[in-house]
Amino acid sequence: MNPPSMEKTTVEQISAPPMGEPAAVDVEYAWQGNNRVVLLENGEAYFPRVFEAMRQARTEILLETFIVFEDKVGNELQQVLIEAARRGVRVTVSFDGFGCGELSTGYLAALNEAGVHIQIFDPAPKHLGFRTNWFRRLHRKIVVVDGTIAFLGGINFSADHLADFGPEAKQDYSVEVQGPAVADIHHFALLQSGRPARAKYWWQRRRQRRSELAFSDHDGQVRLVYRDNGDHRTDIEEVYRQVLRSAQRRVVIANAYFFPGYRLLREIRNAARRGVEVRLILQGQPDMLVAKLAARMTYDYLLKSGVQIHEYCERPLHGKVALVDEDWCTVGSSNLDPLSLSMNLEANVLIRDRAFNRELFERLEDLSANHCKAMSPDKAPRGRVWHMTVGFLVFHFLRHFPAWAGWLPAHKPRLKAFIHPAGSDQHEPL
Repeated sequence: MNPPSMEKTTVEQISAPPMGEPAAVDVEYAWQGNNRVVLLENGEAYFPRVFEAMRQARTEILLETFIVFEDKVGNELQQVLIEAARRGVRVTVSFDGFGCGELSTGYLAALNEAGVHIQIFDPAPKHLGFRTNWFRRLHRKIVVVDGTIAFLGGINFSADHLADFGPEAKQDYSVEVQGPAVADIHHFALLQSGRPARAKYWWQRRRQRRSELAFSDHDGQVRLVYRDNGDHRTDIEEVYRQVLRSAQRRVVIANAYFFPGYRLLREIRNAARRGVEVRLILQGQPDMLVAKLAARMTYDYLLKSGVQIHEYCERPLHGKVALVDEDWCTVGSSNLDPLSLSMNLEANVLIRDRAFNRELFERLEDLSANHCKAMSPDKAPRGRVWHMTVGFLVFHFLRHFPAWAGWLPAHKPRLKAFIHPAGSDQHEPL
C-alpha cells in the first residue's frame, strides 16, 4: 500500500469516469418455489452468517450496501473481502456515496489493491462542510455468494446493529435465501453492478403481474421486488397495497420510518375496518426525531379505524418487515416513507412460507407485547383533518423534491469505479 501523503484527495481524483446510474431495466421477477429461507434478527445473527458465507466463497461475491463504518464490523468486512479476493474470488462491492461517505481512502485502497472491484454510487465532496448527495440513495442491502446463497434486508455493515453498541443499537431484520430464487437476486445484483446478465423475456414479466395475489399452498416461495427511478418506481408500494386488500385475518407491519402516502394509508385503514387485525410497530425511540413526528401525523386517522399502533421504545427500530395472514411476508430495505417509496433504490423479498411467517409473527408478537408502548385514540395527536392535511402536503413536497433539487450539485446520481491514485492521503474520507 502506498504511504500517506499530505495531498488532499477529491472524489474526482479517486474515481474513474462515470458509469451511469445502476441499470433501470424493465425486469420483473416471478415467484420461485422450493427455497430455504432463514430469518436473521439483528447483527448477532446476520454478521456471522454473512461472513461465514464470504469465507467459504469460491468464485464470486456481490455486495451492495448503504452504510459501512470503519468499526469492528466494517473492519471485519474489509478483511473478509480482501482474503476472498486474494484467493481468486471475484469480489464486486457497491457503496452508497452518502451512507459510506466517511470511509477513508485508505480503507477503500486496501480493498482496491487486493483486487476488490469497488463502485461508489453518487460520490460527492462536501460543500462548505455539508454533503449534497442526500437524495436517491443506493439504500439496498444485498449480498450474493457464488450465486447460491443470498442475504437481503435492512442491516448495514456497522457495529450499531449489535446489542453491545449500547442504547443506540438498532433493532433490525434480514433474510438468508438458498434455492432457485437466488438466481433472480444474483441476476439483479449483476445488472446493478454493470456486469452482463441473462435476459428476462416478456412472458416472464407478464406472468409476474398475474400471479401476485394467487396464493399457493406450497411453502418456500420467494420473489424479488425492487424500486428504481425508471420503470419500477412504485413496485414495492403496489405490492403492499395489493396484499392489504387481500388480507383476511391479520396484518403486522414493523417499519422504522412510517410516513406513507394516502393510498397506502387508506388500504391499512380499510383492512382494519373490515375486521382484519392490523398492527403497526413503529419507532418510539427514533434515531431521527423527524421520523417519529411524521409517523404521529397518521396516528389519529389510523387509530380511529381500529388499527393497533405500538411504539418500540427500548432502542431505535430499523426493521422493514411485514406479514399478512399466515402465509405472506416481506423483508427488505424499503421503509414506508417518501425517501424509500419515491427516491431511493430499494429491494425487498416477498416470502410465502408458513414456518417463516410463524417465526416472524412470534418475534414481532414478543416485541410488541413486551418491549413496546401501545398507543390509544385518546393519546393520539388531536385534529385529524389538520394533521392529515399537513401530512399530505409534506409527503408530496418530499415526493417531488428530488426533481426540484435537480438544480443543486449531485442531482444526477452516478455509479463510479473507485481507483486508488498513487500517493493519495490514506485517511481522507470519501
